Amino acid sequence: MLTRPVPTGDAAVRFLLKTQKGSTKNVAVLLGISQRTVQRWVTTRPGMRRRPSTVHAGLIDEAVRARWQPRVRSRRQTRAEADGFVLHTRARFGFAAPAGSSDDPRVRLITRYLSGEVARGLFAARDAGGGEQQQQLVILARALGHASFRDAGRRAHGRGIAFTDREFADFSIA
Repeated sequence: MLTRPVPTGDAAVRFLLKTQKGSTKNVAVLLGISQRTVQRWVTTRPGMRRRPSTVHAGLIDEAVRARWQPRVRSRRQTRAEADGFVLHTRARFGFAAPAGSSDDPRVRLITRYLSGEVARGLFAARDAGGGEQQQQLVILARALGHASFRDAGRRAHGRGIAFTDREFADFSIA
């Protein structure tokens, strides 16, 4: 949860310029576009100013969100790693078991507290460049399976967990 709204439109370009110390070249490198394109967005010459295309607007929004309020995001990450978080999702979840067993994979609505260890694993995978699929399928499946089916390690050893077809996932810090 951010304390101020993320800038959009011209304010987003100005924010990126500010983070890059006013260098249109650095903003262009950051977005993977030409410096001249950035210069067209910020020029004050009459009739020369252009608006970013929808593709460029998406790149700008992604870059701004990655840099907006870093201390707030850092505090939230520290809190999640220390206290854990609550995952609320609807997905196909269960043991990779024959159809008909009570724990077979089926669409379930799940709200579960997960420990700070799981949060640390998710953040480490994100920082290492792991894709969303790796994070969900491996880390969350293991954590949800341990919390839901394995009874804290007392049963169902060696059985694979299926966690697929996610419809949504909401994370909140406990």
